[in-house]
Amino acid sequence: MKSSDVAELRAFVAIIERGNFARAAEWLNVSPSALSQTIQRLEARLGQRLLNRTTRTTRPTEAGQQLYERVWPALREISAAQAQLQEQQDELGGRLRINSSSTGAAYALAPHLASFAEAYPGIEVEIVISDRLEDVVASECDAGLRLGESLEQDMVGVPMSNPLRWIAVASPVYLARAGTPEHPAALKEHACINMRWPSGGHLFQWEFGCEGRSVRVAVTGPLCTNDVATRLRAVKDGLGIGYFLEPEVWDLLSAGDAVEVLGSWCPREPGFYLYYPGNRLVTPQLRAFLDHVAARRQKIVATQ
Repeated sequence: MKSSDVAELRAFVAIIERGNFARAAEWLNVSPSALSQTIQRLEARLGQRLLNRTTRTTRPTEAGQQLYERVWPALREISAAQAQLQEQQDELGGRLRINSSSTGAAYALAPHLASFAEAYPGIEVEIVISDRLEDVVASECDAGLRLGESLEQDMVGVPMSNPLRWIAVASPVYLARAGTPEHPAALKEHACINMRWPSGGHLFQWEFGCEGRSVRVAVTGPLCTNDVATRLRAVKDGLGIGYFLEPEVWDLLSAGDAVEVLGSWCPREPGFYLYYPGNRLVTPQLRAFLDHVAARRQKIVATQ
């Protein structure tokens, strides 16, 4: 049965229960003329007159009464089922555990947490911060959040942000002292703020691309740390050039404490994705969060 068929039957039942078109139209939040057209479509589809109308009352015909007696219990069950599902959603509780990097949590998860808590007050969200690409099953998490380029093929990935850029930045003080690099290879002659992969322990190579060309640079410098806040402070203080995800340096750039270098070599790449194993049943808490985020992102796109 089409959804429009159900809507026509609901309109028909509303007229009988409320005695006339005007009261039924008010209850359904439609105009009396629109309601009249709905009943005309229903009668045309069924090939029978269902209602007798006078200036004061509206009563079902014999065929209409028979239809009402068969349809009303079914519609009542549908309404009860919908109410029960809504009640279950309102009462949905438990814990939702998500493994995420600190940047991903702040940029891609945090904007949704307040509205999600309002919609599902019974769900406790726990965000486990880790820079490692964790096995969400082994870490007893429902899902993880990482950049799209890091996801394995057996994972289901749901976009949580727009594409992002890795960018190189430095303070005006540092650039005045050491000059501005014009090509990624020139970074070898500069002091750079390094970081190390949490898994494997090797130093992070800075990646750049321009017009189909890709360049990886192994940089050196006076500081190596995985802590974003420390690297940001080092850049601000003129210690060297740093390499960050764009959201990490928005405040520094807007305040004029840093400027981007090698901008033409920093293309956009896949943003943050919420991921979970494709062969694992999605928990009700995770499904609720995924649906909530999808609805909010769709609303944002619609307003742009």
